[in-house]
Amino acid sequence: LQWETLGQQFVEYEQVAPFLIPEEQQRRLLDFLPLFIKAWEQSSGVIVFPNIQLLASEVSKLLTKEIKRNLNGKPAEEARLALEQLLQQKGEAEDGRLLLKSVYLLSQTDLRTMWNIIGSGLPAALMQCLYLFFTFPLKKTSDDGQTSEDDTQTQEMLVKIMLNMYREEQGVEELLAADKLQSLIIATASLWDQCSHSWKVPTGRVLRTISKAQTKTSIVYLQAVDCIKIAIQNLFKLADTLPACDVCEAASIILCFVKDSYPISAALLTEFENNDGYQLLLKILLRCEGLQQNEGDPYLDEILDMLICLTTCGKTELKVSGNILHPQLPHFNFEQTRSSGMTVKNLQAFQVLQSIFQKSNDEHLCGRILAAIGTIWAWDTVNFFLLEWTLQPINQFTDIIHFKPHPVQVQFFRLVESIVLDLCYVPHEILKKVQYLIKENIVPFCTLTALRCLLSMTEKDQLFSDIFRDSGLLGLLLALLRKQAKILRKSAGTHLPGLEEGTEKELNAVMLKMVAALTVKSVRNTVVLKDYGMVPYIKIFLDDECYRSATLSILEQLSVISYEEYMSITIGALCSSTQGELHLKLDLLKSLLRILESPKSHSAFRNCSGFNGLLSLLSDMEGALQDPPSGLWRAVGQNCVLELVFYTLQGITAALHLDPVNSNFFQKNGLFEKMAEDLGSLGCFWTQGEWQISLSLEKTRTFAEFLDAAFCSSEPFPMWLKNCIWILYFLDHMVTGTLHLESYFRERKPEMGKSSRDDQGLQAQEENPVAFKRPGNKLPASPYRLWENAEEKWQRGDCAIVHPGAVCVMVRLLPKLYKEGHSQLSQEIQCALVGHIQSLVKTEKSRQVMCGSGLLSTIITSCQDAFRNESHPLHLPLTRVFEKLASQAIEPEVLR
Repeated sequence: LQWETLGQQFVEYEQVAPFLIPEEQQRRLLDFLPLFIKAWEQSSGVIVFPNIQLLASEVSKLLTKEIKRNLNGKPAEEARLALEQLLQQKGEAEDGRLLLKSVYLLSQTDLRTMWNIIGSGLPAALMQCLYLFFTFPLKKTSDDGQTSEDDTQTQEMLVKIMLNMYREEQGVEELLAADKLQSLIIATASLWDQCSHSWKVPTGRVLRTISKAQTKTSIVYLQAVDCIKIAIQNLFKLADTLPACDVCEAASIILCFVKDSYPISAALLTEFENNDGYQLLLKILLRCEGLQQNEGDPYLDEILDMLICLTTCGKTELKVSGNILHPQLPHFNFEQTRSSGMTVKNLQAFQVLQSIFQKSNDEHLCGRILAAIGTIWAWDTVNFFLLEWTLQPINQFTDIIHFKPHPVQVQFFRLVESIVLDLCYVPHEILKKVQYLIKENIVPFCTLTALRCLLSMTEKDQLFSDIFRDSGLLGLLLALLRKQAKILRKSAGTHLPGLEEGTEKELNAVMLKMVAALTVKSVRNTVVLKDYGMVPYIKIFLDDECYRSATLSILEQLSVISYEEYMSITIGALCSSTQGELHLKLDLLKSLLRILESPKSHSAFRNCSGFNGLLSLLSDMEGALQDPPSGLWRAVGQNCVLELVFYTLQGITAALHLDPVNSNFFQKNGLFEKMAEDLGSLGCFWTQGEWQISLSLEKTRTFAEFLDAAFCSSEPFPMWLKNCIWILYFLDHMVTGTLHLESYFRERKPEMGKSSRDDQGLQAQEENPVAFKRPGNKLPASPYRLWENAEEKWQRGDCAIVHPGAVCVMVRLLPKLYKEGHSQLSQEIQCALVGHIQSLVKTEKSRQVMCGSGLLSTIITSCQDAFRNESHPLHLPLTRVFEKLASQAIEPEVLR
């Protein structure tokens, strides 16, 4: 209803306006505007006005007229003051502010209304206002010294009107009539340090908007008045005096007009180039050295972004033909890299980026240049080849990269790496220079970063194993490692100041990783390593954990050409390791398990005394699981001991797996008996002679129930018993020949800088004795569920006895399941174990397998007390086991 009333009032104004004198006509329009503004405010900014285009035209013409009247014939400073008074009047004389606010509201409606505003001559008038506001700062501020709220509101309205007008091409065409556009552009390039501070950002916004809406006419206009030429000359003068961030801000405005005009005409770019525009940018950007990370960033980034865009501005495509060196990756095809994307056509613009990187050592600036090059490559993959076959930026940067800050070195080598990973191209010339950089080792950190780059490439494709061997890199690394190994050998047991610290140590580690990567699946490279006589030197690196993984990988590759040499080294290292080097033993055992996956390695393992070597590890752990632990074992922790027992038994099982020769060797040489003896001496089993037993049990449980109570219930169980249960569990899986396929322990990741593990975190084994896990990293609540499933399988006949000697080991440990003060619990676990052994020999097939294993004689010799005493709780279940086995065959020694 309010808008309808206003509409009627404006119709009446239209009807009488032709018959009124100008002063009266103006007064009536000004009286109408407060009602219009009030209606707008009350309708949440929604204008419903039928004659809005006519209103916009009338109001804009009147505002233009008032601006011109206040400017007419006055000096610049006086005119600027008059404009401010016009647009900020209050009270009775607020005509200028009313007009400004009305145009501000109308400029936000629709395009047709905007065209009416543009046609009023207002674009040129407001350009004159902006020029005065920018170039002639007033000293008037509010009482507190800050720009008043009225000034801010006026500025916002003026700027918004100009942005709305100048984003239209018609608006740009209209403002050319004032002849102030070129004056304002030149002013930004010459008076930036003297202009109104509060109008810098708004002026920049307006000029950038005009730049994006340039037309053929506006470009001809700017070219005719030498606008870009004069601006460049002025900026050259400012570049020496102004702070870098201010020069960037001023220069970015000029560069906007050059860049945005190019799709229409190359005239301004040509003028920019002919007047040393690129030299200006180079000078300005080098002034940005030392700026803080965020200081001047928006304008520095803007200049660099526009400079990147200028690299694609050129009349003709670059025609280059490079010599593709071979070998290349199989899927690389240079012809297929060509596309219709944004290709580099302007080498002059790119040379600015290249020169900045070559002349500056500023971290932030160099980092931005490398990012810019990555962006250009991403636009079109052919850009890498266009640049590298002409200006050779990456090739040249490699010569000076060691002078740059560390973060820049990292970023540079990631860029080099992307040539292979993203462009699928092998840059042989660049790689030669990187290899020379590694050889010279001027800056160790740079050498380290370069080597990591080459390592990443090598891991991508097997081709690099051949490339880096033929280039001499493999030989270079072996020579360097030989030198480091000699230093390590000399310093064994001593600490030399500065030796093997920081970057140097990391470099050794990466060299080893690189050699490991070069030998993986490459018999030829492994032979090179062996022919260099490097095997004795590589062994030296085993002692330090940060080198160990790569060293073991190299030795594992050695097994491909000589299982005997690998076994000799590994088993020798296991046997020579000290009692406290548990983690060295664990890593060696895991490596051994990987090699034993190949049946061809089993004979080498046997011939190199592998079985005796592993059993000696168990012998060395005598008393390690004693509760409470004592001596060295107190510091080690039972978690580590159990892990070592597990991997030792895994190694033995893997060597026996599907290998009749090894199985026969192990059985005939009494090694199962030796294993039982060694396990029995770990400290959790009873070893102190005769023990008393009660003749009756208060309660009996199956093994599955017993395990459930031990690991899942709140019933307290002593540590010795839990350790015994885990060892029996390992043996049970050995019986079925599957222990080497299990995984119960979390992998440990060594940290760089720690030459030995400190066992931190292993003191929690009192609560959680084993870091138990299934494949897939899901932790079950206890081992009970796994054992329960195993017993079900035995009862169904799904499981087969593969190593009957392991059953004998369990029987030999049976009487040792005892602890003084826990006779009732000891007897109960013994009965449970006998019940489980009964399940193992339940089927005829399993009893046949057990024939000849010596189990009958083991039962008799290990459990004599139970056989002689009919009231012994174990007498009846052991007799049943005996009878089942005896039904198949009676061994001569059993009869004796």
